[in-house]
Amino acid sequence: MRLLVTGATGKVGQAFLPAFLREPRFADWSVVALCNNRVIDAADRLSVVKGSVADQDVVSAALSGVTHVLHLAAVKETPDQAIDVALKGLYLLLDRFCQLEDARQFILLSGDCVVGHIFQDYPEPITEQSPRRAYPGVYALTKVLEEVMIEQVGIQSGLNWTTLRAPWIMEKDDFRQAFAFGGEQFGGPPWSTLLDPQRHEQIRAGGYFPAMRDARGSYLKRSFIHVDDLVRAILSSIDNPQAFGQLFNIAMDEPIDYGRVSERVKTVAGLEPADIETPFHSNWLDNSKARKILGWRPEIDLDRLVERAWNYRRAADDPRIIWYPG
Repeated sequence: MRLLVTGATGKVGQAFLPAFLREPRFADWSVVALCNNRVIDAADRLSVVKGSVADQDVVSAALSGVTHVLHLAAVKETPDQAIDVALKGLYLLLDRFCQLEDARQFILLSGDCVVGHIFQDYPEPITEQSPRRAYPGVYALTKVLEEVMIEQVGIQSGLNWTTLRAPWIMEKDDFRQAFAFGGEQFGGPPWSTLLDPQRHEQIRAGGYFPAMRDARGSYLKRSFIHVDDLVRAILSSIDNPQAFGQLFNIAMDEPIDYGRVSERVKTVAGLEPADIETPFHSNWLDNSKARKILGWRPEIDLDRLVERAWNYRRAADDPRIIWYPG
């Protein structure tokens, strides 16, 4: 068997490749990594093809001898690249892959942006049957179109596809930096969009933790997943007939409650909670289907997520990386 991985140099790809290569179930598999902006070194059982997924010749070369594809490559709010990478790239991969005699499975990594996460209000837990309702922006739109494209190609061609829909993916100190008030903040929303300058400075300088409230006044609840748990879900899906033709939510068992986070951080780091009103909605990405069908369950809960993030210290050769433009 031969697995093609796109986006192999990204956050998920860099965690996935070593886990895959040391997994006994895949000991006789080879891997080809399709890289563009960043390139990894070839190694035993691992070859590298450099180029864009929007280039049909590059895609054809990368798919030579491939039986499985794991499509991780993505761009964020970059309209000039979104169509090429997200849509043309995926189309070329699917079209060429479906023509291969030994094509067995195509796995797509999607995100909870397709259901709008905190931007859209859902009255019940979000399952795989919940309507797609993207939040504003090109990234969420392209992810919706990717999910639909792979499903429809499956209908047209009989392709064995699997889509894993993940919420905000954490590693190292990401979770701590997501709540930072300076330029080191990871992700969003930018505090300047929620706080006036005086309040922003007061909280930033005073040793506080941002305890966001949702549109109803309760503490915000939002789904997360640690990259290690996501990698285990991917490994559980590869060449698994139970996963063929299926969409799975891959998230923690419960969404993170920002009130509970503030309590844990006060204990761990001594930061006082500072309530921040927001227009966002609390949502719950239901992972029941993945737990039942894949036999997968996340291992990293709120306590372990906080512990890992607040205890992690970056070395000089471990800078924070923006994994995608935008």
